[in-house]
Amino acid sequence: MQSDEPTIPESIEEALLRAGFAEGTDGEELIRLKLRDDEARLRVLALRAAARRKLLANGDWLGALDDSDAEVRRDAVNLIAYEGDIDASITARIIGLLDDEDPLVVDGAAFALGEQLCVDAVEQLGDVAQHHDDARCREAAVAALGVIGDDRGRAAVLGALDDKPPVRRRAIVALANFEGPDIDAALEKASQDRDWQVRAAAGQLARENDD
Repeated sequence: MQSDEPTIPESIEEALLRAGFAEGTDGEELIRLKLRDDEARLRVLALRAAARRKLLANGDWLGALDDSDAEVRRDAVNLIAYEGDIDASITARIIGLLDDEDPLVVDGAAFALGEQLCVDAVEQLGDVAQHHDDARCREAAVAALGVIGDDRGRAAVLGALDDKPPVRRRAIVALANFEGPDIDAALEKASQDRDWQVRAAAGQLARENDD
């Protein structure tokens, strides 16, 4: 029986979502076209689709990291965190985004640099951890310093133990990659913290260090 209902045309958003899971060359032309679309939302969807299908060259990543729209930059830093080895020019651009005006871009950049174990970013991450106005950014920077584990980040991580509770909790986790009497003393002090989650994390790490 033939339906009288008209066929609903597929939107560009739906087409991009479908293209992100296509195989072969299906949808590639649309994805590449929309990476340069005037509408930021379509650039975001195209970026996600291209990242999923490993279609992004260095120039594409740099274009997304330099995008005029913060939403695109946010997606770019979070997506590139899961890439393999990345070009030095891309790493340098991500480090530059630690000064971005959008806190979520800074947050994502810190996360990406931590996932990439970027030792070249330690000093900049330390600056974010100690001085950024947004606690989310300070927390992300502390987490990245802990993952990287470079001793140049030690002071910033220890300093974070005097920050807001979420940052202090993150600092305790970050301390797991550092050793020394100052770390032991910091854990002892944190075991008396007014925040129970900080106390619990400090106690757990101290027990692991004793094992």
